[in-house]
Amino acid sequence: MARKETSENPGRLKQIALTYKMTKKVDSKVGLVVAAVGIVTFGVLLAIGFWIDHPIYLGILGFLLAFLAMAIVFGRRAERAAFGQMEGQPGAAAAVLENIRRGGWTTTPAVAMNRNQDVVHRAVGKAGIVLVGEGNPNRVKALLAAEKKRMARIVADVPVHDIVVGDGEGQVSLKKLHTTLLKLPRVLPGAQVTAVNDRLRALGDLMSNMPIPKGPMPKGTRMPKGR
Repeated sequence: MARKETSENPGRLKQIALTYKMTKKVDSKVGLVVAAVGIVTFGVLLAIGFWIDHPIYLGILGFLLAFLAMAIVFGRRAERAAFGQMEGQPGAAAAVLENIRRGGWTTTPAVAMNRNQDVVHRAVGKAGIVLVGEGNPNRVKALLAAEKKRMARIVADVPVHDIVVGDGEGQVSLKKLHTTLLKLPRVLPGAQVTAVNDRLRALGDLMSNMPIPKGPMPKGTRMPKGR
């Protein structure tokens, strides 16, 4: 057990170091900000400790809270940096959707696309069906409408939400996509979610028989002709 824990720690530290390097390329002030948060948090708690004559107890508490605050701030800035690097790349939304599976969502990337790299992904959960489009807004809306019409034949009783990823009016930015989905009202029981997934699998997907890489697709990739 001791050997196993020892072997896992270097891996975690290496992962943190790689994440820090990646974040620093996009956010040059990440180190200063995280350090400042830790110092301020610890300093405030320690000052309160001296004020109430319990510097040791508040010092220990301050150290723990400072570490927690630093981890939270670093995590958020690293996430923001990752989104910044993915934003604008075809398939970026699919990479974000892949990370919400823990919330009971089932995601299917590229259920519809065209030769211009406009693409629609699908997520199914207790909020119903969510179609997420990325690409040119006008072309994406046409893809979303076609996909909703195709699904209406077998899932007419299930709420369908459509989202266009982008920074324009009425669109959802990539960094807010995860939060937007989690905020949708849950209206379906677990058994119905499973049934909906089964019916959609029977419908079939455009990309079900095509191997596609996980995460953002490389630019310049040739896309099949739209339906």
